[in-house]
Amino acid sequence: MTPTAIEPHCEPAQLSVIVIEIETDLARRVDTLDIPEALRAAIRYAVLSGGKRLRPILTLLACEAVGGRRDDARAAAAALELVHTFSLVHDDLPAMDDDELRRGRPTLHVHCGEALAILAGDAMLSIAFEWISEASIPDGQRSQLNRELAAACTRMIAGQVYDTIGGFPSGRASRQRLHLIHRNKTAALLQVACRIGAICGNATPQIQHALSDFGQAVGMMFQIVDDLLDITQSAEHTGKATGKDQRAGKLTFPAVHGTEESKHEVRRLRLEAHHALEPLGEAAQPLLELCDYMAVRTR
Repeated sequence: MTPTAIEPHCEPAQLSVIVIEIETDLARRVDTLDIPEALRAAIRYAVLSGGKRLRPILTLLACEAVGGRRDDARAAAAALELVHTFSLVHDDLPAMDDDELRRGRPTLHVHCGEALAILAGDAMLSIAFEWISEASIPDGQRSQLNRELAAACTRMIAGQVYDTIGGFPSGRASRQRLHLIHRNKTAALLQVACRIGAICGNATPQIQHALSDFGQAVGMMFQIVDDLLDITQSAEHTGKATGKDQRAGKLTFPAVHGTEESKHEVRRLRLEAHHALEPLGEAAQPLLELCDYMAVRTR
């Protein structure tokens, strides 16, 4: 399964169907939440604002790749997207990245005020675990999913602390700091997306490990591409502010490694992701197509 040359913009054909399924499921879940209307409206604005839906897509495809059904992983996929959205809402706050644009429209705190945005983020985190706890799945699987998601969320927050506040272990060079940030801040949720999909599909520990390795490689590749887009694309094209990390002097892959070495690392990680899924054979093809698309995406 050695990757071949690919053309830009070649989004896998099955993604549009899966995205519609995810959007429909998220809308149903949010609209039936028994919470104050203002809070539900804020969550709806944040969650149903478009976006790539990459994490729940990975969860559903990973579940299918190990022999499960997409329906087996619906609750876990929705919960993961809620955790991801919570992280975006809080990242955008004035005390954090202070962004006013997300997915092509005003960020949540601009739309409904800072207090409600904070509370909506808080609620999304707790509701995510409610959705898994209420899912019709075996008790052992439920506890494993909650444990995996909680651990990944903690890693994500730790990565954000390193990126925003600092506090790195002593003696770490810039490259080590950069990788420490994004193995946690970005790759943790992408990696766990694959892991929980494998768990929902009752994969063996060996296959769970293979999908975990795939998710780690894809997660780091995703971040490098994001950093490259930040310096090559406009805010109008990406739907969010660009160039801010460079102006703020943050550690990014182009800043630390240079543009050409960053592009080389994208190619290396793509190959690593392909190798990780060799034990799955042809069943991994949809995941590999998604990986290839992520390597050349332009937004």
